[in-house]
Amino acid sequence: MVSRLRLLILGLALAGEMTVAAPTLAAPDLPAPVSPAPVSPAPALPGSEAPNLPAAGTAARLTFLNAPLAGSPLKHTPKLGLSVNGGVPVRGVMDTGSTSVVIAARRIPNFQSLPVIRPGTLTYSSSGRVMKGVWVKVPVTVTGAEGKSITTRPMPVLAVTSIGCTPTARRCRPVAHPVHTAMIGIGFARGTGDGGDLGERNPFLNLEGMGSAEAPGTVRRGYLITRRTVEVGLSAATAQGMSYIKLDKAAQGPGWAPLPVCISVGGRKPPACGTALLDTGVTVMYLDVPSAQLDGQTTGTGLAPGKSVSLAFGSGVPSYSFAVGDTGDPIAPDRVILVHRKDHIFVNTSARLLNGFDYLYDADGGFVGFRPAPQQ
Repeated sequence: MVSRLRLLILGLALAGEMTVAAPTLAAPDLPAPVSPAPVSPAPALPGSEAPNLPAAGTAARLTFLNAPLAGSPLKHTPKLGLSVNGGVPVRGVMDTGSTSVVIAARRIPNFQSLPVIRPGTLTYSSSGRVMKGVWVKVPVTVTGAEGKSITTRPMPVLAVTSIGCTPTARRCRPVAHPVHTAMIGIGFARGTGDGGDLGERNPFLNLEGMGSAEAPGTVRRGYLITRRTVEVGLSAATAQGMSYIKLDKAAQGPGWAPLPVCISVGGRKPPACGTALLDTGVTVMYLDVPSAQLDGQTTGTGLAPGKSVSLAFGSGVPSYSFAVGDTGDPIAPDRVILVHRKDHIFVNTSARLLNGFDYLYDADGGFVGFRPAPQQ
């Protein structure tokens, strides 16, 4: 299905020539950062370490409401039903690029009588939308296309009472009393901007039977995403065939550091090494690399059509490349948008990566896993 899918193996000899920029938190459509993170030396390339997953213990497999037909590529951001405090389900984006459940306050039954944790604001930088409201602690139910659902323990949810726009917003209009706002943020290493705990805000890490990284429960915290489904809770039986990358501990607070990546545009060497985000909330790629990777390969504000982009996540881990503008390649994003931040090497792969790979996140052990997606 993916004509340019292949294995890219990075030699260990290259590791000393590369630097890794820790990410700022304002990646596209993600909560804005408190301050930029510093540049740090490149870590050793990932090895063959793997998580010790339980034989069983999966909570549920949910099929996306807009799942592509079997054998067809994913073209849109995946949607699931979202119900807060027993309300009527609303269709929400399942977003690995953000970190919280965000829903219009008008969709939450008895909202006015719920105890408020504190006021809250989340800014999504790709669109420029500013979600304003209050944090409340309530159960969350997420439902798939076949009626299967999961319900969390009471957890923090941002109840949105209004939407504002940043001065440089790309796609935004102010809304006084939103009705259709719904995001199911399940990402990691993105920060919250207010000192909150990411795991506390992730619905897929807050089911009955789940514990914490320090005190694991009977259900392994994590998920496995394909282009049609998400499996909440991890088991060895369903994770067969994965190649793993061990994540570092987060520099600040609990949780894990971002996924490392090395990026080459047009075959330029050495590749630029930084961090990656697999973001199911967008179908475009956001790319930030040094000018040495881009010289002579851009047109206007983007990469020239036909130029290749290659991403390698680690030694022995399946990696991939595509040609800009190749509409026949399902792993290629809709567009490649260049962003520029000082001392920042970063790629947001977009949801299209799921057309080439199944993707696993193990919150208890600190692993990311990839395996080639079935062609049918």
